[in-house]
Amino acid sequence: MGHNHSHTHRHAHSHAAGSSNRKRLSIVLLLVLAYAGAEVVGGMVSNSIAMVADAGHMLSDAGSLALSLFALWVAQKPPTAQRTFGFYRTEILAALANGATLVAISIYIFYEALSRLAQPPVVQGGLMLAIAVGGLVINLVGLALLHGGKDENLNVKGAWLHVLSDTLGSVGVIAAGLAVWRFGWYWADPVASILIGLLVIYSSWSLLRETVGVLMEGAPAHIDVDEVRESIKSLGGVVAVHDLHVWTITSGRIAMSGHVTVGEGHFRPQKTTEIRSLIHDRFGIHHSTIQLELDGRECEAMSETLHAHA
Repeated sequence: MGHNHSHTHRHAHSHAAGSSNRKRLSIVLLLVLAYAGAEVVGGMVSNSIAMVADAGHMLSDAGSLALSLFALWVAQKPPTAQRTFGFYRTEILAALANGATLVAISIYIFYEALSRLAQPPVVQGGLMLAIAVGGLVINLVGLALLHGGKDENLNVKGAWLHVLSDTLGSVGVIAAGLAVWRFGWYWADPVASILIGLLVIYSSWSLLRETVGVLMEGAPAHIDVDEVRESIKSLGGVVAVHDLHVWTITSGRIAMSGHVTVGEGHFRPQKTTEIRSLIHDRFGIHHSTIQLELDGRECEAMSETLHAHA
């Protein structure tokens, strides 16, 4: 009964968190779409490549936010016979797509900025500055809305990083607008674009590293697999631990599997419960598969596999 209550509580919490994240993303998507249109028009009228680049970035954000919303919806679908873990990895794929899109945008920004750097065109600094200030306000609102979900969900973190890079882009456009408006430094526009591109690449690196790590089924950064092994070996009756694997299914869902060799007097179901409780309490691993093996001989017929959702 305690196990079922814990599972039901965690499922309800996960559903509530997903609903909250969808609401956040929906609001930010509407804000981004509304202002991206203004930046496209403003960039064309003011002849600012920095603003056009920032507008393109915001439009890309709109696409990534829509993709994130779709991924959150798909991830709620129940497991099937073919996809026994469900569709949780959809969120990771969306996060990977967001990171890759950020890099592609940066390459485009570099190309456009470098082509203008040699002969900077005339730019309307005043109009550029006014629109960029509005964009900064919108991006700050978006960051505040997504902040609550970025630490618990890689997909939301990807969307947050998009908005963060847009915020930094708005700051760059404001600085360039001031330079053009006050001093007539038209070269500031393509230089600001290059800086925006560098910031975008920097912001996407950590996201790409994390998502690729999940897809490659690497151990989570905050869990030391050797420490997990030694903790299990420290239990009474445990002789050895082998074939130990720790990986991330999706954001906040860590899994572990391993074979544990025990002495003759410890080959019983209660031992798997003890191991499961240890790794849950010490490492926060909720889903575990433990196979007990009797020291000195193979015991496949007597081995027990437990899937814990505590």
